[in-house]
Amino acid sequence: MKHLLANIKNCTECEAHLPMGARPVVHVSTSSKIMVIGQAPGIRVHNSGIPWNDPSGDNLRNWLDVDRDQFYDESLFGIMPMGFCYPGTGKSGDLPPRKECAKLWHQPLWDAMPNIELTLLIGKYAQDYYLGKSAKSNLTNTVRSFDEYLPKYFVLPHPSPRNNIWQKKNPWFKAELLPDLKKVVGSILNS
Repeated sequence: MKHLLANIKNCTECEAHLPMGARPVVHVSTSSKIMVIGQAPGIRVHNSGIPWNDPSGDNLRNWLDVDRDQFYDESLFGIMPMGFCYPGTGKSGDLPPRKECAKLWHQPLWDAMPNIELTLLIGKYAQDYYLGKSAKSNLTNTVRSFDEYLPKYFVLPHPSPRNNIWQKKNPWFKAELLPDLKKVVGSILNS
């Protein structure tokens, strides 16, 4: 794992396409129990090098009912985004994650992490990649069908504050999904 992580940290595969250069952000251990797969680091995470170290991360930890110490304990949570580096900004927010990372690094990381009991697929990019044809017609329908993907995957929208409107339009998310998410995560962390 140390050798693999060193190779990832030194990766420059798509650096020519990154406005702030390559700074891969990944946080995993051979003993991780829950894998968090999101989109790509935002500019705050790029600058700090700490995954989910922003308001989206605060929301995610609240959804999971864990504190920062638990979340950053690599024996509990592994964090592997679809794109490991900040992709830059587009017209309506950050650009999509670069596709090179998942192709190059996801399988070698999976091979080194035999203890993963649950994978959180956060957002459409992660869901499309890992669910393939079993993903529904859109993110809302996929997330609404979250129980179809258990026990391997738990599908979630992105926890960005920008998605507060989505949450208001979909009250079942807080009423039905989040209690189940907290129960599943709590069960794994307490085992």
